[in-house]
Amino acid sequence: QVLLAESGGGLVQAGGSLRLSCLASGRSFSRYAMGWFRQVPGKERLFVAAISRFGTSTNYADSVKGRFSISRDDAKNTLYLQMSSLKPEDTAVYYCAGRDPSSSIYTYWGQGTQVTVSS
Repeated sequence: QVLLAESGGGLVQAGGSLRLSCLASGRSFSRYAMGWFRQVPGKERLFVAAISRFGTSTNYADSVKGRFSISRDDAKNTLYLQMSSLKPEDTAVYYCAGRDPSSSIYTYWGQGTQVTVSS
């Protein structure tokens, strides 16, 4: 069991930056591949970014490529999402998630943090 808790959301003006954090507790954080997702009310949850075990590879949704950066610090059991050049359409609840590398299914989810980008 891994418990995930996001933080760092808030209100920011368009063009600004925010860094989200996701603190993991429970079983060893380093054994999991991790990802960030986002959801707008009434719409499906969408993939934002993912990072492999040890941080050796990353991938991003086209909508955030070049603006967002995912990273992890296994010594601190923490996942990050650095968001820059934010746009109003980035407004959403952001969730971190974890999965066993042998599976494509994210098993562990945080409760989310709200990011609001004003125009």
